[in-house]
Amino acid sequence: MQQLISLYKSTYGRPPLKAETLAKAGSNRQYVRLTSAAGFEPRSVIGVIGTAVEENRTFVYLARHFGAAGLPVPQILAVSDDESRYLQTDLGSLALYDALAHGRQSEEGYSEEEQQLLLKTIRLLPHIQVEGAAGLEADRLLPPERFDAQAAMFDLNYFKYCFLRTTDLPVDEVRLEADFQQLSADLAACGAGHCTFLYRDFQARNVMLVDDEPYVIDFQGGQCGPLQYDVASFLWQASARYSQRLREVLINAYLDELETLQPVDRREFRCRLMRFVLFRLLQVLGAYGLRGYFERKKYFIDSIPHALASLRRLLFEGVADSYPYLKDTLQRLTEMPRFNTPSPDVLRHAARSCSEQVAAQRPLVVRIFSFSYKKGIPADESGNGGGYVFDCRSTHNPGRYEPYKKLTGMDEAVIRFLEDDGEILTFLDSVYRLADAHCQRYIERGFTDLMFSFGCTGGQHRSVYCAEHLAAHLHEKFGIEIRLVHREQGVSRTFEARH
Repeated sequence: MQQLISLYKSTYGRPPLKAETLAKAGSNRQYVRLTSAAGFEPRSVIGVIGTAVEENRTFVYLARHFGAAGLPVPQILAVSDDESRYLQTDLGSLALYDALAHGRQSEEGYSEEEQQLLLKTIRLLPHIQVEGAAGLEADRLLPPERFDAQAAMFDLNYFKYCFLRTTDLPVDEVRLEADFQQLSADLAACGAGHCTFLYRDFQARNVMLVDDEPYVIDFQGGQCGPLQYDVASFLWQASARYSQRLREVLINAYLDELETLQPVDRREFRCRLMRFVLFRLLQVLGAYGLRGYFERKKYFIDSIPHALASLRRLLFEGVADSYPYLKDTLQRLTEMPRFNTPSPDVLRHAARSCSEQVAAQRPLVVRIFSFSYKKGIPADESGNGGGYVFDCRSTHNPGRYEPYKKLTGMDEAVIRFLEDDGEILTFLDSVYRLADAHCQRYIERGFTDLMFSFGCTGGQHRSVYCAEHLAAHLHEKFGIEIRLVHREQGVSRTFEARH
């Protein structure tokens, strides 16, 4: 402490009036708020004592690098000669995690104000990842400088040795290792050829709020690596308890902002993201095992049930299906009696999660289009890739006959023609089976948007008939909102959801 005060004095020419040691969280660094006498600037700064000089050196380099790029990080004010201590700007005491406390505990979830803070934070992330990587000297990062298969294996073994082994769950080491190797290779492939900054610990405790604007801290462990890691870290943080609906809003906000910086394949991004959600949860459980079971820190022990609840949901959603033995191991892990005696807090969260899942069943909206292939397939404004496109041109075309040329698939004469012929009914039977299964799965998973498009030669007869009948079928079966658009006819209407 005295050496830190000496650094302050040598920087500002006077000793601080007050030195207040701040509470530690997960870090081994010591933070001290140094306050000056009234009338002197700066009014307060944060002094940092870190025994790991390499970590200090990396943080100082990154803070200066990010600051030069205009990113919101603490400014480095002074560094001791031995690099074991440094001073940085005081960002206050309000972390995003604390600002979101009401939403985590409330039955109603996050308020509008809390959601706005989350949106500001998730929109900041791609700027750190992309703009922060510009001109970055990778050799000044802590090893390993790049996220690769070896780095992924390190974290998976972290989970195995610091958490899984503590449970005494019987495991076939060879089969588990094989799945670890495959998962590591798949994760590493996501970052191949990319030059972006991977924060590695992007979570609400590492975001400070200054006048409701987010500033990031604790980024010294960063690497070059894939974008999805940080998104998974933030949105699937075990104690955050975001609803699936809110996650979707935040993912879309992130992708919208990322698109201002570089091209994005949204479908590919989302597929890769879920692998990182699984990986991040395993890494987090490893950290909770180390900090909780071995270092006896209560916060980390209390967080384990929330992480396991998230893991159960991922297993149910099939995220681990490509790694069968790992999936089996995790399934057995989550079913262990020691992890199935929830605290009152976990029970409250489970009840809220259940209500959120029920609520998430309502917002699924199915958009159904008819169109002419001559004018192109309808654009998908949701960013989800366009859904199903069915080609109706194999069926008998009433538009080839004079009595029907000025009619559409909504007119009774055309409907009789198509149904008497019968081909369109056989065609729709197959469509119904596929659409029913897809809608049911989207509802179960809390997805909000699904699109079906029917095309024919002119977008007038067969495609209109099919779109009309699928809309009526799905609305009757599921009671969900259907938005029907006959593009070439300039006709649209909405089937309201039944509540």
